[in-house]
Amino acid sequence: MDETAVPPSPSFSYSNWISNVKKSTKEAYESKPLSHWTLLILSGSSMLTAFPASSLLSRLYFSNGGKSKWIISWVAVAGWPITCLILLPTYIFLKTKPTPLNNTKLLLSYTLLGFLSAADNLMYAYAYAYLPASTSSLLASSSLAFSALFGYLIVKNPMNASVINSIVIITGAMAIIALDSSSDRYDYVTNRQYFAGFFWDIMGSALHGLIFALSELVFVKLLGRRFFHVALEQQVMVSLVAFAFTTLGMVLSRDFQGMAQEAKSFKGGESQYVQVLVWSAVTFQLGVLGATAVLFLASTVMAGVLNAVRVPITSVAAVVLMNDPMSGFKILSLVLTFWGFSSYIYGSSSSSSTQASSSS
Repeated sequence: MDETAVPPSPSFSYSNWISNVKKSTKEAYESKPLSHWTLLILSGSSMLTAFPASSLLSRLYFSNGGKSKWIISWVAVAGWPITCLILLPTYIFLKTKPTPLNNTKLLLSYTLLGFLSAADNLMYAYAYAYLPASTSSLLASSSLAFSALFGYLIVKNPMNASVINSIVIITGAMAIIALDSSSDRYDYVTNRQYFAGFFWDIMGSALHGLIFALSELVFVKLLGRRFFHVALEQQVMVSLVAFAFTTLGMVLSRDFQGMAQEAKSFKGGESQYVQVLVWSAVTFQLGVLGATAVLFLASTVMAGVLNAVRVPITSVAAVVLMNDPMSGFKILSLVLTFWGFSSYIYGSSSSSSTQASSSS
């Protein structure tokens, strides 16, 4: 009777795992020039500092007497010329050519994305008006779940059990915040306003996920090139269209005329009013630039890692700098959110590894 030898299953070893991580890290580092890693570090740092700063400044605008949702949403895209300053040198020094805009589908896509971005910024403005910065940041993290869902439905990105698990966990974290609304609601904010801010924050996150999926679809299907200047062009065009729509909203609501009066009554005076708006525009654009660079230089997974890290940074900064309330339920929600991000990153990494193995 022949006996078939069964090879022993390899046991997990932390030393082997650490050795493999060191080896893969060294190989990844040596595969790219130093300029690549320098730019990636600068881009990641921009995400981790500019986005939290933009969120805190938006909340500071409302807490110091600002009242217009249109103004804070207009400021979010008013810094679009900053991206142009980064884009123009690529035409001059790298001899790249602008992508022609003679494609009707491309123009319509930019117009649609710009309109959706303007609407998205307005939804988030309602969240900043009625919610603490730490709460709005936690709720906005649900955009990752919506990005995964719309990416699966529209771009046909893979979705495995870990990604589905992350969606469920993040949804549970949002439910905890809703149940704990009494602990962090400002005295001057009514229950109706609080839940309006909660609702528009979630809707803004859903729309943000849709915009992310549609942007990826436009980049892959219509542009078809993986060059950094093309990514910057898309950002400039979408921000410019969003700026146009938001400016129209400012004109129709007569908020431009009200800015002078609002500045006079602003806590800290007109000078601080201008500084808050200007730095809000600058930090938001720097954050978007950093995110665009990370997506191009690394991957969606890396952008997800940094997005996960900036959530607790924003929440802690809001507690320290703006005296935001931090209840036990909110801490639990923060832990669950980070767990959900980790599950998504693991699932995305597994999918990428599977695709790479199947293609080789």
